[in-house]
Amino acid sequence: MSDSILVTRDGALARVTFNRPAYLNAMGFEMGARWRDVAHELTSDSSVGAIILDAAGPAFCAGGDVLEMATSQASGADVTGAAHTIHDGIRTFVESSIPIVAAVQGAVAGGGIGLMLTADYIVAAEQSKFVSKYANIGLTPDLGVSTLLPAAVGQRRALQLLLQDVTIDAPTALDWGLVTEVVPAADVASRAEAVARFWLDNATGAFGQAKRLVRTGAGRSFAENLDDEARSIGARFDTDESRARVAAFAAASAKSRS
Repeated sequence: MSDSILVTRDGALARVTFNRPAYLNAMGFEMGARWRDVAHELTSDSSVGAIILDAAGPAFCAGGDVLEMATSQASGADVTGAAHTIHDGIRTFVESSIPIVAAVQGAVAGGGIGLMLTADYIVAAEQSKFVSKYANIGLTPDLGVSTLLPAAVGQRRALQLLLQDVTIDAPTALDWGLVTEVVPAADVASRAEAVARFWLDNATGAFGQAKRLVRTGAGRSFAENLDDEARSIGARFDTDESRARVAAFAAASAKSRS
C-alpha cells in the first residue's frame, strides 16, 4: 500500500493525511491514484461517519507535482489522464454523504486549493497562505479549482486569484469565504477534530445528508433539488435517530408552552 496518503481510523472517524512532506505534498501520478482509491474506499464504508483531511510537514498541498511532470517525459494525454483520476476522487468525496473537515497549515497552491475545497469545513492556521500559480507555469486550473473556488469565494475573487500573481493570507481567506475558521497553528489539529467529533456525537446521518444536498445542488435544476430534499427529509424521518430526536424536541416544546 502506498504511503503517499495515509488513512487511519478511530471508530467512525477516518483521517486522510497527505504524506509527501519533502515535496510539499504535491500530488504526483501515483499519489493521484491513491487519492481516488481512498475516496472510493471510505465513501463505500458505512461505518465512516466523518473524515479529517490533513497533511504532514510544513505545507498542506502544493498542487500537482510539476517536477514529476517535467522529468517523467509525460505527455499532455498523461497529464489529462492523471487529472481525470484525481477528479474521480474529488467528485466521490464531494458528492458523498460523509462530512469532511480539512486541517490546513502552511502553503496551499494551485490544485491544492481544489483538494482543500473537497472539504466541507476548513480550519486554517494563522500563517497559511493561498496562491494559484497556474498561469505562472503556463497551465490552466484543474482539481476542481475552476468550479469549487468561485463557489466558495465568488467569480470575481476567484478570477483575481487566478488571473493575477497574488498570494492571500489566512485572514483574507477567511474574509473571502475560502476557509471557515482561522486559528493558531498549534490549535489546527485539535479544532478540526472537535468539528468532526461534533458531527459524530450528534445526528451524524442528518449532517451527512445536509452536506450532500448542498454540495450537489449546484449541478442540478431547482426542481431536482427540491425533489431530493423531499426524499431525503422523509428518509431521515423514518430513522430511529430522527424519531427519537423529533419526539424529544416535541416534548420540550410542549413543556415550555405549559
